[in-house]
Amino acid sequence: MILAVDDEPAVLAAVTRDLRRHYGSDYDVQRAGSGAEALELLGEFKLANRAVALFLADQRMPEMTGVAFLARAMEQFPDAKRVLLTAYADTDAAIRAINEVKLDHYLMKPWHPPEDMLYPVLDDLLDDWRAGYQPVFEGVRIIGHRWSADGHRIREFLARNLIPYRWLDIETDPEAQELRELAGAAAEPLPLVLLPDGTAMSRPTVPALAEKVGLHTHAVADTYDLIVVGTGPAGLASAVYGASEGLRTLLIEREAPGGQAGTSSRIENYLGFPVGLSGADLARRGVAQARRFGAEILTPMEAMTLDTQDGYHILTLSDGSRVAAQALIVATGVSYRLLDVPGADRLSGAGLFYGAAQTEALGVKGQAVFVVGAGNSAGQAALHLARYASSVTLLVRGKSLAESMSKYLIERIEEADNITVRTGVSIAELYGEESLEAVSIKDAASGKVERVPARAVFVFIGASPRTDWLKNRLQLDAQGYILSGPDLEHQPNRRPTGWDVEREPYWLETSVPGVFVAGDVRRQSTKRIASAVGEGAMAVAFVHQHLKGPAPAPRPVLPPEK
Repeated sequence: MILAVDDEPAVLAAVTRDLRRHYGSDYDVQRAGSGAEALELLGEFKLANRAVALFLADQRMPEMTGVAFLARAMEQFPDAKRVLLTAYADTDAAIRAINEVKLDHYLMKPWHPPEDMLYPVLDDLLDDWRAGYQPVFEGVRIIGHRWSADGHRIREFLARNLIPYRWLDIETDPEAQELRELAGAAAEPLPLVLLPDGTAMSRPTVPALAEKVGLHTHAVADTYDLIVVGTGPAGLASAVYGASEGLRTLLIEREAPGGQAGTSSRIENYLGFPVGLSGADLARRGVAQARRFGAEILTPMEAMTLDTQDGYHILTLSDGSRVAAQALIVATGVSYRLLDVPGADRLSGAGLFYGAAQTEALGVKGQAVFVVGAGNSAGQAALHLARYASSVTLLVRGKSLAESMSKYLIERIEEADNITVRTGVSIAELYGEESLEAVSIKDAASGKVERVPARAVFVFIGASPRTDWLKNRLQLDAQGYILSGPDLEHQPNRRPTGWDVEREPYWLETSVPGVFVAGDVRRQSTKRIASAVGEGAMAVAFVHQHLKGPAPAPRPVLPPEK
């Protein structure tokens, strides 16, 4: 951007005209009628994360001289080139300004013809500016405290939805306080989210933030051929195969694409990726593929209830809207189990984290951290965190890692110099007011409890299915996993209760005809990404068979939204 500042309207119009004629295709040329007006514009530019390449200011402005303006402007945009417009009598002031405000050049008025008197000078200055220009980060900026649970929630949401952001710690980054004041939010509670258009949001809810950053939060239609709930590997596979085979497909995701697999720092045993890939990369590829075939994805949106009417399955969503489809695939996966010890609720997101928490890895650089768990997810997280933390201690309740972790991960953990494995132990309590400060570790054999300093704990202690919204609608086992196909409970030689079609349930079909299940949420699933992808694809094959049956009644009229 180039900013011209002059209090004489005729002069300002002329210089702006000449600047736009020569530089308008490469730069946004703005103008201001006084130094005060220009400083207000600079505040807006700063909030909107815009770069200024050159200031061109007239020295003879009565309320604020050109030199005074440039001195103020360089505080916010120190890398911008500075040029002063002067009359003959202002030469001494211009020469002094070379030292005072590091003036790059001064031009005598009039500057005509600009091809000889204006453009050559500015061309050189702008070429020099471009040579050292570091592009301004154009994503979302978050201002907050390092150990804020709300800040962690927002960062994790943006990271998992692949939305670029920059974190500014209010306690250590001088720019954070400056931006907070420029946004007029010095008294607003943190975290403060600054969007590329200059909008500031104080402690936003995830749905409000999602809408502002351009995520798809409202369904285009009220009826689809296929609705998939959950966008883990199983759900994304269902969407890809459903949409590519001509089904109008809607995916509903409560958090972010990728599910539990999407939080993995490195997946190394998935067929076709010999050097491995991150869960975020897998999710990104799956989302792009599903969208390419025309699937529609709602994020963040949660399915709250399920009803069936005349062959259609009707979902009530967390915003009160309703959508319906002739076929439904439940691929909601599982959620990490929470640590049930004193202090866990208070410190969640403020030092206690569930999942790989890649957003927190850089924040633990040089610190000692703990990972709780003995499965593959815990092993992958320990290896990832070991790249940043000074030490990683893996706390294992059982006797060894071999009982639950893949051999290749165990070998890599043994090779890592800064990873220690402690078996037969568990966390007994967490300490800290605003953030985690220490933990108590209990030895199961001796009963001894040891309190040690800790700034971050990452927990992987198993998972439970996300099926509370399906109770009394589908058959679930005692743990809440969905029953399907031959596992459905029914009397010998009789179909499941409520089964109202003249055929047996398909293998991945639940106790409601046309409602299928895939992935980790299914009872006795393999809990591997490859099998989840396979089940997602297989479920779509059963969907086609279901849709070939007798046509349902006309589309139901959905009740009005609450």
